[in-house]
Amino acid sequence: MPAKIKGKYTGTTDIPLLDDGVKQVQASGRLLVGHGKLIDPAKLAHVFISPRERAKQTFELAFGEDDRNKLQDAGKVTMTSKLGEWDYGLYEGMVTKEIRALRREHGLDGEGEWDIWRDGCEEGEMPGQVTERLDSLIEDIYGFQREAMHGEKFADVLLVAHGHSLRAFVKRWLKYPMEFPLSMMLEPGGVGVLR
Repeated sequence: MPAKIKGKYTGTTDIPLLDDGVKQVQASGRLLVGHGKLIDPAKLAHVFISPRERAKQTFELAFGEDDRNKLQDAGKVTMTSKLGEWDYGLYEGMVTKEIRALRREHGLDGEGEWDIWRDGCEEGEMPGQVTERLDSLIEDIYGFQREAMHGEKFADVLLVAHGHSLRAFVKRWLKYPMEFPLSMMLEPGGVGVLR
């Protein structure tokens, strides 16, 4: 799902999906979500969703009403701020070029250009804060998976969130620090699988 509008960082701003995002999620949902497909609702131990409107909308578009209701009725859906997009602070609504100019104006980045993974965001989240909340979510996920170590129940967990937060999640799942140079892109409306 789109984390940016025309390159603008949108973390805490609660905006709906753009039309292109809606189309991407619908296409991914038809192809990948459903009984016997990659994301089989019957095999999900839990679904964690960012509290942002665009993440909730993604979940609703990707899953049919019946599957959503079954998951929710079974207590398998949690809306959590642990999965919210990075809080960009002063950089909310800006593009990278504007952020770097603002940081120069504030006397920052003398030795190199801004890197969110290393430098974080003025008046927003720092890498350590994002690490802390995602590590807490990972502990929650381990709880579901501990109960299924011998295949006695399903342990698939689905995260519905945003570009930076999901890339940060992958780093922490692999136990890398935020500044670790793990190059990856998560397509809007796309699906990533971690084992």
